[in-house]
Amino acid sequence: MAIVGAGPSGFYAAERLLGSALPMRVDLLERLPVPYGLVRYGVAPDHPKLKQVTAVFDRIAAMPGFRFVGGLELGPDVSVDDLLASYHAVILATGAPLGRHMGIPGEDLPGSHLASDFVGWYNGHPDQKNRHFDLSGERAVIVGQGNVSLDIARILLKSVDELRRTDIAAHALDALAHSRVREVHIVGRRGPADIRFSPKELHEIAQLPSCEALVDVADIRTESFALPAGTDAEKAAAIAMLERLACVGAAREQNKRCVFRFHLEPQGIEGAASVERIRFGRPSGWAAEPESVGIECGLVFSSIGRRSCSLEGVPYDDGRGTHANLHGRVVDGGRLVSGLYVCGWSKRGPQGTIGTNRACSHETAAAVLADLPALAHRTLAAEHPLLGIGPTHRAGKYIDFQDWVRINAAEVARGARLGKPREKFVSLEHLYAAAREELPC
Repeated sequence: MAIVGAGPSGFYAAERLLGSALPMRVDLLERLPVPYGLVRYGVAPDHPKLKQVTAVFDRIAAMPGFRFVGGLELGPDVSVDDLLASYHAVILATGAPLGRHMGIPGEDLPGSHLASDFVGWYNGHPDQKNRHFDLSGERAVIVGQGNVSLDIARILLKSVDELRRTDIAAHALDALAHSRVREVHIVGRRGPADIRFSPKELHEIAQLPSCEALVDVADIRTESFALPAGTDAEKAAAIAMLERLACVGAAREQNKRCVFRFHLEPQGIEGAASVERIRFGRPSGWAAEPESVGIECGLVFSSIGRRSCSLEGVPYDDGRGTHANLHGRVVDGGRLVSGLYVCGWSKRGPQGTIGTNRACSHETAAAVLADLPALAHRTLAAEHPLLGIGPTHRAGKYIDFQDWVRINAAEVARGARLGKPREKFVSLEHLYAAAREELPC
């Protein structure tokens, strides 16, 4: 079996396959030389407990029949057709790495960014290491009301001393040390009932030292906090917390502010040479006359979701932004594609927690196991494109799990010297050097 993508969903799919008691070999393929996906590059640096799940992934990697191949990219190195010809089944666990644009005028101005790029930047992702974020303005606006928006707001509003003991990338820490951002607006198109914040993360931002969290009362009405029928307890708790923030208003005088805004539809970003303001409209029926609301700012982040990359030879569901599938089996116009499967965010979209991926991946792996009587009779290519990759290729491009162990040890050692849990290598060159124990200065 081949699984493409070494994030949580990829590891959980491997766990289910290797735990089936059938004679099984599973290759976990990853374009980066390091595993763990969004646990490494998506979880906020000030949430270290969420990263402890990597201990589970390490146990999965130790299961007989498991092999990790890092540094292997679909397209340049191997095609989906190559994999289908060489494995009895291929599971795509490629995630949803692409942020969604708002599709409004001015979105290409300097200072307008995708939330996913900022998250990758402060987490040390090699793809975002050279990005620049101008933090010289005092106000930033985040469009979208999910936990990623809260992560970005915390990173912008926390003191550098609070971040210094995390695994935040060194280049991000240096930039944030000179940041002048003092106010962050988190804006939603609809009302409080449509938020995707968790109460735990809302509580966390409401308790930030020297930062006041509040709801702008101009954006709400008496009925704004009414709970829709069927609202679960967690969402009800989050809405109740926002209602309290609307009541306290500007009761405290703090150095920084996080302002929650509602019922604002983004219409355009304005500025002469870079972002100077973002303009919103009110929804129909809000007022007798159409209302335009402008927020002066120097930074805008679009945090309205993510989508999967389309892959050559793999049917794509453009509406959902995922690989076209039916309960994990890839479909092409309603016809099943034999041997090809999908799990995680590239199966269901960017929703749920890290743990949600376990049930999702196990469902897909169960479909593979159910299909095995037919799949096992497939004739595989005589020459396997990945045969021979392993420890002897340490000096080359590909990375095995022991190589990753060396990278991990080097990062932890670098972090220990700085009082951090780790100091990540942010360039591919340095990651490969660490794997070969040729550490950069």
